[in-house]
Amino acid sequence: MAIELEKLITKESPSIQVQASRRHILDNKQGCCPHCDHPKYVRFGMDRGAQRYKCKSCRRSFTEYTGTWMAGLHKKDKVDAYLALMLEEKSLDKIKESLKINKKTAFDWRHKILASLTDTNRDDFTGITESDETFFLNSEKGKTPEGRESRKRGGTSSKRGVNKDHVAVIVTQDRRSGLDLTVATMGRIKKSDIQKAIGDRINKNQTILCSDAHVSYKGFAIDQNIEHHSLKGSIKQRVKDKIYHIQHVNSTHNRIKKWIDNAFWGVAAKYLQQYLNWFKLKEQLKNNKDKALLFVQKTVLNVNAIKNYRNIEAQYQKLISTQL
Repeated sequence: MAIELEKLITKESPSIQVQASRRHILDNKQGCCPHCDHPKYVRFGMDRGAQRYKCKSCRRSFTEYTGTWMAGLHKKDKVDAYLALMLEEKSLDKIKESLKINKKTAFDWRHKILASLTDTNRDDFTGITESDETFFLNSEKGKTPEGRESRKRGGTSSKRGVNKDHVAVIVTQDRRSGLDLTVATMGRIKKSDIQKAIGDRINKNQTILCSDAHVSYKGFAIDQNIEHHSLKGSIKQRVKDKIYHIQHVNSTHNRIKKWIDNAFWGVAAKYLQQYLNWFKLKEQLKNNKDKALLFVQKTVLNVNAIKNYRNIEAQYQKLISTQL
């Protein structure tokens, strides 16, 4: 499919035409019904310029945009240019000025696109697998805070150490290409948080877990019946037996934070998982010449994007509830 979609890239534009690629996928029977996931459907006329289809299973109709992040957009002629600017990580203000759109529109489009970047790669971690948590100060960027004064970007918590004002992100990666970035909880992580984040990607015959000496990782490794090597920070143990360490995952921590702070001046905790998904995709595509093509493919194939977008607030409230 990637080879066929490459034909849609014009010489004048380095990025693929989003709308054309989505219709191309459906017309070549490579998609599925967004209502029931059935792979058989037929063309069923046009709907205000959009190709319409009818599912042979549930008999419901849908357009090329149904369920995708482009559903309901009024300025679809600008989406190709928007994606090009987004891939260059331009600010919302610069996108607004370049495309002559409202800043709220630019903001909504970004998060609809990010909602389509859900993690579908859930392969098992193989070999030595490093896992460690990092923390972001809870941010309500873009919202007027209630009950407290606004905090400047890069501020500190009113309490010492890691506490319920911090969002815990579990970062796990093996020495190949496996990577998982999960917003887990508020404050210190528990064994159950690790289980939810990576429990389904652990294979007791293939995974060797390497972490710090946090008791939750020890309990998780025992439950999973896997080999576990912990590093004791209290004695400044950085490497064990010359191969067991968490330096790769700590490097990933630093790169994530620099990217979020430098490119976006920090992000709201409400949207943190979406930005982590974007970072992960960047890591997967960083050595690929067709970054734009593959990025767009990832977004147009997800027919649950709008559902994910509308569920962001509920997911955030679920996260905040762990403060109690």
